[in-house]
Amino acid sequence: MITQVGMAWPRYDHPDDLADIEATPLAERGLPATSYDLLRRAADQWPERAGLSVLPDAASWRSPRTRTYADLLADVHGAANALHGLGIRRNDTVALLSPNCDELITALLAAQLAGIVTPINPALAPSHVADLLRKADARVVVTASPQLDPEAFAAVAQLAHAGLVDHVLLLRPTSVPDGGDVPPPPTVGNATVAYLADAAADCVRDRFVGNPPTGADLASFFHTGGTTGAPKLAAHTHANEISDAWMLAANSMLDDDSVIFAALPLFHVNALVVTLLAPLFRGQQVVWAGPLGYRDVPLYADFWRIVEHYRIATMSAVPTVYAVLAAFPVDGADISSMRCAVAGASALPEGVRSSFEDATGIPLLEGYGLTEATCASVRGFLEVRRPGSVGQRLPYQDIRIVQAGADDDEDSGRFLPPELPNGQTGTVLISGPTVFPGYVEGRDDVGYRISAQGKVLDGWLDTGDLGHLDEDGFLHLTGRAKDLIIRGGHNIDPALIEDALLSHPAVTGAQAVGQPDGRAGEVPVAYVTLSDGTVGEDDLLAWAATRVGEQAAAPKAVRVLDALPITAVGKPYKLPLRADATRRVLTDLLGDLDDVVEVSAVGDSGTVTATVTLRVTASVETTAEVERRVGALAVPCRVVAQK
Repeated sequence: MITQVGMAWPRYDHPDDLADIEATPLAERGLPATSYDLLRRAADQWPERAGLSVLPDAASWRSPRTRTYADLLADVHGAANALHGLGIRRNDTVALLSPNCDELITALLAAQLAGIVTPINPALAPSHVADLLRKADARVVVTASPQLDPEAFAAVAQLAHAGLVDHVLLLRPTSVPDGGDVPPPPTVGNATVAYLADAAADCVRDRFVGNPPTGADLASFFHTGGTTGAPKLAAHTHANEISDAWMLAANSMLDDDSVIFAALPLFHVNALVVTLLAPLFRGQQVVWAGPLGYRDVPLYADFWRIVEHYRIATMSAVPTVYAVLAAFPVDGADISSMRCAVAGASALPEGVRSSFEDATGIPLLEGYGLTEATCASVRGFLEVRRPGSVGQRLPYQDIRIVQAGADDDEDSGRFLPPELPNGQTGTVLISGPTVFPGYVEGRDDVGYRISAQGKVLDGWLDTGDLGHLDEDGFLHLTGRAKDLIIRGGHNIDPALIEDALLSHPAVTGAQAVGQPDGRAGEVPVAYVTLSDGTVGEDDLLAWAATRVGEQAAAPKAVRVLDALPITAVGKPYKLPLRADATRRVLTDLLGDLDDVVEVSAVGDSGTVTATVTLRVTASVETTAEVERRVGALAVPCRVVAQK
């Protein structure tokens, strides 16, 4: 055992350590019950240790705002008491709409202490933000001041003018010191508006005046990536968050002195669990990037100097970040402190891994998880590299592979499908203390209406992902169940096509989807991004045809895009590609009809719907012909007259 201050940490740097760890039940490990208890523990054990260093922006990386753990606890007390003064109680929700800044970290922890926090991506469509606020019944919103992010503030102002918000608390830029001058808060409809720092200034800072949460209480509502349309609100308890954070903190690759780099936005659950709560367990310092995070272009030019300056030990990012970093030379910087980097949110192309490792010498490991399982469920290892695998399950979580589509029968939903043997691909299920209670559907007089919506059965979460376990229990992902391309009743795994195209030296990204077809139902097509323009679509089509293992899976078209669509949390988003494929098919199908003005298609809630616009002079016969042709493709379609 490795003894840490106040807690005995198990050795956990090899897959074989899992059995020894689980020999001690999780309930006997004496974990803090809530994020508040975790913060208090850190402040008690390391009061003067630097906990957070937040960069105002990439250009100011040498001038962070640093707080000790004692400072952070006092600030959280003040902010939580300010929220309590606005009427926030245990089952009330506080929404956050802001880019990362020093005060946002305080606001998140304070909202979990006073009530329930709902972090929302301010870049979401206004209708989606409004829908999330209604479901969460969040009448108090913490948002960026106009000086920090004018667009985020404008979005909240619009919501307040619509009567959805009662109280608005503003966050200052990280560069503004305590007591620094800021403009007076603007008027926003009938809502009260104040700076969070001002609201907390006269509040008690040595304790929380309300009733603190318990482990069973709701801690947060995080919205999903919206891969099938409108994002959903996934509820997490404090026990969910704490157990997942401990599983990550137990990593023996890092010690108490390790410094973590964080740049993912705090509406992403990875930012909360991986780079805020897990470091609190070990008293580790976290260096936070500025409000643009990994989107701050100057960050990359200075990144290796930042690693050298702060002695960064690890970081977490999406694969595209590592593809960019691989192109920036280390240029003499001492980056020996970096033990490893971790990629998640989407599949890590082998080309990205190899180019990053070759350029930096830093091992790039994968992790896997999803919002419905709190955050992380699988991790990789330095000592055991398993190409093609995302890693081994985390302690106290379990993974089962079952037959894909086995629950399509209405009656079969009462029972778990049979487990498949190692090596066979099926749907990935997860169980354990991180599985969420369900999605938030609204609130009534009784409380929040939370439903798993069929995602959880007997404690097992249906991830919607396809994969298999190898003989050593390592998970290999192959795609999403909903992304299967069904050609004439034959299931085609998009990964077969995507892997073939990614093997081309000019291809930097690939996504395969099903395109409607009158005879086969669907045929596969692919969309790619390129490092240069030296290869054409026909060349890529020929490349794939010779490398896709089964003839039926060879794509019928390969289309080049400037960028592949992703969700708000960086995951591949295939619905727009399916919509584009549908639009192209219908445009060709109806091209000989002069009265067709426009064909469009949009995806929402997992379904693509087409619209065909006809001239106002179009005959009844033309309308009927359009409906007949489109109907043969089984595509939901509206036929409308030109305005």
